[in-house]
Amino acid sequence: MRPDVLALRQFYATALGRLAARLIGARLGLDVADGPHDKRLLALGYGLPYLTAPASNADGQRVIAFMPERQGAVLWPEDGANCVVLGDDMALPFSDALFDAALVVHALEFVDHARGLLGEIWRVLAPGGMLVLVAPNRRSIWSRMENTPFGNGRPFSRGQLAALLTDSLLSPVQWCQALYM
Repeated sequence: MRPDVLALRQFYATALGRLAARLIGARLGLDVADGPHDKRLLALGYGLPYLTAPASNADGQRVIAFMPERQGAVLWPEDGANCVVLGDDMALPFSDALFDAALVVHALEFVDHARGLLGEIWRVLAPGGMLVLVAPNRRSIWSRMENTPFGNGRPFSRGQLAALLTDSLLSPVQWCQALYM
């Protein structure tokens, strides 16, 4: 069952949630502020704990947080113009090839049709675009901890993710694990 946005926000406000965000964020190395300043990033699911850059800056950089309607949405950023879109994750309301990168967190494991979601992500990514996917590992103890968002939904093995990605015209180029004991 997909956690609601308030449960996700509450989890990331706990010490365990902050630790998870710090460990995953360090492995992702995703700091939009350090990237080219004309890039567009789509954060799909609940990627807010992993976004360190403002939603937009004077250089034209843009970050859009898309939250699935079954999850709900929160205002982001708290101190600026809202950059959150709420809608159907199987029919993203964006033009083809709009984003240079997509960060997908707490999304793939909660959909009934993973290939459909990945197909939509492929559609909105520009040619040569980058997908950063955070998904629970089937063998991880975190995927068994129901008091975390990683213990809900469907966990994946590396082989399952590789097959899903390649079936969706996406090429896996790098893998890493961030949460382990």
